[in-house]
Amino acid sequence: MTPTERSALIQRGLRFAVTGLFVTALHALVAVLFINFVSPLPPLANGVAFIVATLVSYVINTTWSFSARLHGKTLLRFMLVSAGGFLLAMFVAWAAQMAGLHYLAGIGAVALTIPAFTFVLHNFWTYR
Repeated sequence: MTPTERSALIQRGLRFAVTGLFVTALHALVAVLFINFVSPLPPLANGVAFIVATLVSYVINTTWSFSARLHGKTLLRFMLVSAGGFLLAMFVAWAAQMAGLHYLAGIGAVALTIPAFTFVLHNFWTYR
């Protein structure tokens, strides 16, 4: 990897991280607003918030983090990676529970693995 390629990869990674923090906050805000103003059902609120955050994440990551065009092909790949990240998060949390770890350890493991997993897939598959 050349120094220019390494620099571009680091820049994409930092932008991806900033976007992730933003959409996580957006998810929480949408869920709280939904619960307080639409319906007091947390699972429904989180489902709506997940959809909103995922779509916003797609737009920001595509145009800013990876400097790509919005396109049906990248949208489909982004959604597949997101679904894979969701399933992996469920598996990691389940594995931590089965190992008898405190639930916070499972959350920590999810927080460490899922962003790395999705970044690698987006960088080398979604936007290639």
